[in-house]
Amino acid sequence: MEPKVDFIIAGAQKAGTTALFDYLGEHPQIGLSDVKEVHFFDDETRDWAAPDYGAYHARFGLADRSRRWGEATPIYLYWKNSIERIAAYNPAIRLIVLLRDPVARAFSHWKMEFARGAETNPFAWCIRQGRQRLFEAEPWGFHREFSYVERGFYGEQIEHLLNLFPADQLLLLRAEDLEATPGPVLERVSAFLGVDAPPPVQARRVHVGQDIAYPSPLTPADEALLRRLYAADMARLKALTGISYAPE
Repeated sequence: MEPKVDFIIAGAQKAGTTALFDYLGEHPQIGLSDVKEVHFFDDETRDWAAPDYGAYHARFGLADRSRRWGEATPIYLYWKNSIERIAAYNPAIRLIVLLRDPVARAFSHWKMEFARGAETNPFAWCIRQGRQRLFEAEPWGFHREFSYVERGFYGEQIEHLLNLFPADQLLLLRAEDLEATPGPVLERVSAFLGVDAPPPVQARRVHVGQDIAYPSPLTPADEALLRRLYAADMARLKALTGISYAPE
């Protein structure tokens, strides 16, 4: 049987996935894809009725079975049908998901898109009227750039994931913990992947937002709106996982 990828860091975007990928690259028993974000399972140009995994496997050194092999494409948690495609590929795969306060995540996402020129509108407009842009996208209701609000509905996304995978194949982490105390978090990841404890690491931040003049701040009104939008989903997330970003 052809060896398969052992784990995927499946989300969330702007929640420390690049830092985690960077840390794991220092572990001698972990092997990583030749690019961080392979973007295989969210590729709508592939024939998903009869997928060819050859191009995917070419990104890894899967012949070396002394390592656990993985990648990090944070859109998978959000993107329509990605989790189903992963389950069809390898039902035994292990999934790591990093979560971050969804309000901070949304604003960080907007800053990234604005800095690279994909977004030209202010944040306040984007999380209100701008959400209509998702219904002009393909697949309908999903957008790679403008999904600032939608990617933060973690409860719904984790529930969907757990409908396809047993809970012991999912490791949920908080981006805030990885940033503050990476050592214990990486020990959890190593245990989850069945490898030795990681070598000592120095805390780092990777892919921090560009220091440019942004046209709008995160206002109290914006935050209040987003907290209301996320309230029910945060309750769902807490019931499922014990993790909550709802205000105390």
